[in-house]
Amino acid sequence: MKRLLITGGAGFIGSEFVRQAVKRGYKASVIDKLTYAGDLKRLHDIEKDISFYKTDISNKDFIEHVFNREKPDAVIHWAAESHVDRSIMDALPFLNTNILGTQALLELSLKHGVEKFINISTDEVYGELKETGQFYETTQLNPNSPYSVSKASADMLGRAYHRTFGLPVITVRPSNNYGPWQYPEKLIPVVILKALRALNNENEKIPVYGTGQNVREWLFVSDCADAVFKILEQGQTGEIYNVGSGEEKKNLDVVKSILKILGKSEDLIEFVKDRPGHDFRYSLNSSKISEKLGWKKKTSFEKGIEDTVQWYIDNIEWANSKFKNISYSKRNK
Repeated sequence: MKRLLITGGAGFIGSEFVRQAVKRGYKASVIDKLTYAGDLKRLHDIEKDISFYKTDISNKDFIEHVFNREKPDAVIHWAAESHVDRSIMDALPFLNTNILGTQALLELSLKHGVEKFINISTDEVYGELKETGQFYETTQLNPNSPYSVSKASADMLGRAYHRTFGLPVITVRPSNNYGPWQYPEKLIPVVILKALRALNNENEKIPVYGTGQNVREWLFVSDCADAVFKILEQGQTGEIYNVGSGEEKKNLDVVKSILKILGKSEDLIEFVKDRPGHDFRYSLNSSKISEKLGWKKKTSFEKGIEDTVQWYIDNIEWANSKFKNISYSKRNK
């Protein structure tokens, strides 16, 4: 499979996958609506090596034009509305993109006979855990936010198309990603940028939901893309693969680790009203991809967070151009 159609390829994780695809010798065609979270600057270094189409994935007629022109062997479906807080404020874009857009892609992939459809889901479809336990691929889905409900619907749609129509779908459920180029509405880039701004503004505070005890499993973005290539090349159709790092961190500890790297005081932390329905903990059991496909992460959280902080320092102009347009009374995943 050499011809890849990559949706959401100008987004945070999707663009990392596109960059790796080019390096690996794939012919990459990219679809992206270029919403607030999409940015062609992420693809600047490889723009001559890809085909790019600006469109909504629910625009079935135009997407079919892309299929006819590019004749993809495989579809890697990253495109999604992905910010929990935004879904709480307005769920409709999440339903349109994540459910109806996915259904359009599945229909066209079936019609055009793609060899594999990689459906990117999320660990949030499982719901939440308390202090112990893990999510397995067989764990019942129990999503709790409008965002995770829309992703669970897309997840199930893909598996239904495999079961009902024989479409060669593989479902991927990654944990929280972080790293370079992440749009600064999520926890890690928000903390980095607000901590950097505190150098010149003593009143700048870093908001943390509740008491900061919520736990997430953090996966460096390049490791996530690498895992999806492993699944694309060796994964079995009809299967589900969890992709996690095994490194769980309390949100408060993540914030403190960034402040330590930047030499900033923990006095910058300000606890704010918790998100409605905030899931307490996520934890993936990723033994299946490890044992069946031989994948493992390459980047520790300590190395990844240091590299991420440095990237934002080096790319502060881009980050600030995004940062200034966001309301921080509601933020982070």
